[in-house]
Amino acid sequence: MAVGKGIEEIKAIKDRHEEDLLQKKNVVGLGIGYKEVEGQDIGLLSLVVMVKKKEAPSQLDVVDLIPSDIEGVPVDVKEVGEIVAL
Repeated sequence: MAVGKGIEEIKAIKDRHEEDLLQKKNVVGLGIGYKEVEGQDIGLLSLVVMVKKKEAPSQLDVVDLIPSDIEGVPVDVKEVGEIVAL
């Protein structure tokens, strides 16, 4: 497994950026998990940004772009569709 920041540090970073990230187009949730590249877990803890639908960066306004890392923590954008409470 790759070495990165610890879970407590990532939780604090997530908390600092949660409000801003949840305002971005298509974002429906945030979490912490292992980053995947081409469907493969690479063993690196990351901020997981859940979106209704992934869109090409060229289709988004600059304010809606999700960075590839935040405060040195990798960001993994995952398409999850609409989340509905039961």
